[in-house]
Amino acid sequence: MKVLFRFKTVLAAILLLGAQSCNDLLEETPISQVGSEYINTAPGFESAVKGVYSSLRTYYGTEDAMTLSVFGTDTYTMGADGAYKFVNEYTSQIDGRLVVTNYIWNNLYPAINTANIVIDVAPNMTALDPALVKRRVAEVKFLRAHHYFILVQMFGPVSLVTKGNLVAQKEFTRAPVPEIYAQIISDLESGLPDLGLATSDYGRVTKAAAEHLLARVYLTKATSEAKAADDYVKAATYAENVVKNYSFSLLPDFASVWVQGGGEINNEVIFATQYTSDPLTNGIGNRTHLYFGMEYDTQAGMQRDTENGRPFKRFRPTTYMLETVFAPANRVNDSRYKKTFKDTWKSNKPGKYTNLFDTSKKELTFASGDTTIFIPGYEMTLEERAKRPYQVLTPSLYKANLFPVNRKFLDALRPDRTYEQGSRDFLMFRLAETHLIAAEAYIRQGKTAEAAAHINVVRRRAAWPGKETAMEITPAKATMEFIMEERERELAGEMFRWFDLKRWGNLVERVKLHNPEGAANVKEFHNLRPIPQDQIDRTAGGPAAYPQNPGY
Repeated sequence: MKVLFRFKTVLAAILLLGAQSCNDLLEETPISQVGSEYINTAPGFESAVKGVYSSLRTYYGTEDAMTLSVFGTDTYTMGADGAYKFVNEYTSQIDGRLVVTNYIWNNLYPAINTANIVIDVAPNMTALDPALVKRRVAEVKFLRAHHYFILVQMFGPVSLVTKGNLVAQKEFTRAPVPEIYAQIISDLESGLPDLGLATSDYGRVTKAAAEHLLARVYLTKATSEAKAADDYVKAATYAENVVKNYSFSLLPDFASVWVQGGGEINNEVIFATQYTSDPLTNGIGNRTHLYFGMEYDTQAGMQRDTENGRPFKRFRPTTYMLETVFAPANRVNDSRYKKTFKDTWKSNKPGKYTNLFDTSKKELTFASGDTTIFIPGYEMTLEERAKRPYQVLTPSLYKANLFPVNRKFLDALRPDRTYEQGSRDFLMFRLAETHLIAAEAYIRQGKTAEAAAHINVVRRRAAWPGKETAMEITPAKATMEFIMEERERELAGEMFRWFDLKRWGNLVERVKLHNPEGAANVKEFHNLRPIPQDQIDRTAGGPAAYPQNPGY
């Protein structure tokens, strides 16, 4: 049975580094006392653990985290709408007041504090089976490590707090990056013995999820100031463990990974943030369906519907994404362009229309269900387009409101066309990424044969039927340049790209080359995000005690 980790009010007032002022926190003492007593009961302990799980929803599926992980890279730039275009443009508006960074900071730290409290009270939790208590501690250690991993990548040195606070604190410092990585790895590795395999409580942290995260952590640590000589060896080892020691397997069809509903629970998914169609327990919902859409709903023969989504037009693929990562010449073998990007819209508003963007014909007439818009992905001649009884959107016609749409996150199960609280799970870890982590770790060690073997597992699955052999690469082609493109072919839009570019040390280079809107302003200091100003202000000693990152 799928367990839904709901947002809890337990310990709601026990905030660490939260958005409220110190005085606000102190005024909540009666509520904090109730939380403090409740967590020492079996129901309270379990509720607090679920409360830490629920914090995943404040990151995965939100515009804030998508803006900081997808946007402003070499593969995604800004669409027509949105309040945070300046994040893609790397302007001076990115500072300590930036809402999207503040939101993440002010949600992850309270969750870390709740995790700390769970760990603190666990030794005295006699009302539950000791083995279950150990597993719950291992689960929240995983979540604490996950949160610190996001924070250290985004902000560099941050506060490292591993004991729970029941009252507001004002004394904080920024711990060095090596200390933070040491804590992340300690949490994950110490928890491994107490984590089990998948249970009927679908959504709980498993041993496989912890090993996958360890592989990703070591891969990232290897290019950080915490790097050690054996990081790539450990990354490969943990990735191999996930591949070989569990029952995961790639689904036969890349498109089936993104089937909504029951299809989200499948043999490829290692760990996911859970959402639900129940509005009482879904929080703000998974909103990723809003951000990748184009303005189909103002085109001839179309109106907004649930199948095609409510297009906020935030994230638009770059030319590099469409023409190099998904090079047209490779699409004859590789199915992932077709299965990642939506290319056909069917009329839901029949009638006779003037052709709005395709000059090959002046008027169009559509019956219900007729094709109204087609995106071929290459430059059709005017004569070819004239033969088609619908609008043809070719690359020369792409603009900020009209572009290929990433279909991975569309949510046709919303109850109506304006509903924003999406219900599909967000797939955090899946086996295809595990293979690519192993491949990158092997490339870094010069073991190209091992790297190619993992890459080819992913590429054979991505092949059109009968094209599997054509999709395989030789060890000589297993290079960092190849893996940089292969990761995006497989993982486009899945909240990796900014972190990948930072890990590879080429964020500035790639943005300058492939993101015209961001090229003029991006600088090396943008490899870190600004520390929230309200955190600096509420720390005793202010900027002297809690300095801002350089450049901001």
